[in-house]
Amino acid sequence: MSRNCMLFTVIMSRKSIFSFAYFAVVLFFFLIVSCSIEENDEFTERVKISLREVGNQLLLSDQDSTSLILPVIALEQSKYSLSFQSELSFQPDDLVSIVHKNFRKSELPKHYRVEVVQCTDSEVAYSYQMSVDEESTIIPCMSRVLPKNCYTIEVRFIRRASSLLGKTTIAYIMFFSVLILFAVIIYKRKKSETKDQSNSGDYIKIGSFQFYAGQNKLIKEAVEISLSKKECELLEIFVANPNQIIKRDELTKRVWEDQGVFVGRSLDTYISKLRKKLKEDDAIKLTNIHGVGYKLEINKD
Repeated sequence: MSRNCMLFTVIMSRKSIFSFAYFAVVLFFFLIVSCSIEENDEFTERVKISLREVGNQLLLSDQDSTSLILPVIALEQSKYSLSFQSELSFQPDDLVSIVHKNFRKSELPKHYRVEVVQCTDSEVAYSYQMSVDEESTIIPCMSRVLPKNCYTIEVRFIRRASSLLGKTTIAYIMFFSVLILFAVIIYKRKKSETKDQSNSGDYIKIGSFQFYAGQNKLIKEAVEISLSKKECELLEIFVANPNQIIKRDELTKRVWEDQGVFVGRSLDTYISKLRKKLKEDDAIKLTNIHGVGYKLEINKD
């Protein structure tokens, strides 16, 4: 395989792998967002069902089996409101026990805050906070009965961030992490194979020489001839333009343009070194075109 062809294959392989990785990442985030939305909708439905049962048991504890429970409203993310058709009275300890029992049955988060709000003035008549940690749990005045009144019970779930990653979402994360890792492994393997091919068999034929540009060397009849970096760069230019005059300015610009300082005799010195290393083949001549530049003459006869 020629060097240009190999380079094209490497570029295409790299583009294919990165395209695959990009597609996988985009699809991954799309599925994560979709899963998060689905999980949030499912969570909201569980909360509403659980709160309706809380309302039913509170009314029954107040000896009311006929009043309606109004629709549970999602006020904002992780905050819900339970309201009633009629006034009611209850003890805070009943509220704490009923909420705890139903939330546990519905597998809802264990960190939440409950506020009993008066309908008339929106003042909080009673509130408490539940948590797995006893230090974070606050339940005041459990034995004081709340008088008969119109109440709205508002529940806010705390620390829900960790619960948003359900089993399905975690499965997608693991699956696409493996895909991306697989793409990276393929890319590295392709890169390694290309490097090995370059080191082992990719050379340019110059007369009776084999020119290994990647390894800075010439080989002629099993004899290895080392090249300096500059010699190699110059020879690459000549080989790419056989039997053509290459101007001095072009050679110095392409080989020394990043070096900052260029000594005029440097080019002639390296050309002289190359001539000595190529002299074993009479079909190759590195000719000086006076006042213009140099030409690599290759006699193919």
